[in-house]
Amino acid sequence: MLEPVTTRFATEQDQAAIIELIDSVYREYGDQVCLTGADQDLLDIKTAYFDQGGAFWVMEDADRQIVGTHAAKPLTDTERKASLGQQVCTFRRLYLSPRLRGTQRGADLMELTFAWARQNHFQQVQFWSDSRFTRAHQFFSKLGFQQSDQIRQMDDGLTPYQEYFFSIDLK
Repeated sequence: MLEPVTTRFATEQDQAAIIELIDSVYREYGDQVCLTGADQDLLDIKTAYFDQGGAFWVMEDADRQIVGTHAAKPLTDTERKASLGQQVCTFRRLYLSPRLRGTQRGADLMELTFAWARQNHFQQVQFWSDSRFTRAHQFFSKLGFQQSDQIRQMDDGLTPYQEYFFSIDLK
């Protein structure tokens, strides 16, 4: 049986718990959150997401602990890859506590975000994902995302890392 959860929009009061969850995932890979670089958006979710026409969701367990996150926002013309005039958004910050990985909860967050993207008339989703998150990449593939052979080198974290590019057309 699935653990009961509630999904809602993130608020300012969630900031510390969001950062704690994401940092715990990074630490599984020998890294940590870098609030002066790659993770600076977590310091002001309202400005980074909601004020940009996006959204940021948190998933809470029965004890009101944040056990999952996901976010989306429009991409600017300079941020997106060739999209042939389509409206494009990006998905970001899909993180789950270890006890929810491999359950339906990741798909639940993705479906919620797909629905948001369609409701907001986006025709495509594009995002970059840390190359270390191989389990997530398998999950994205099962959902229909295409991984390109493009890899970018990143140095905005505490340690350098690589990212793979993913996209999906929304029908």
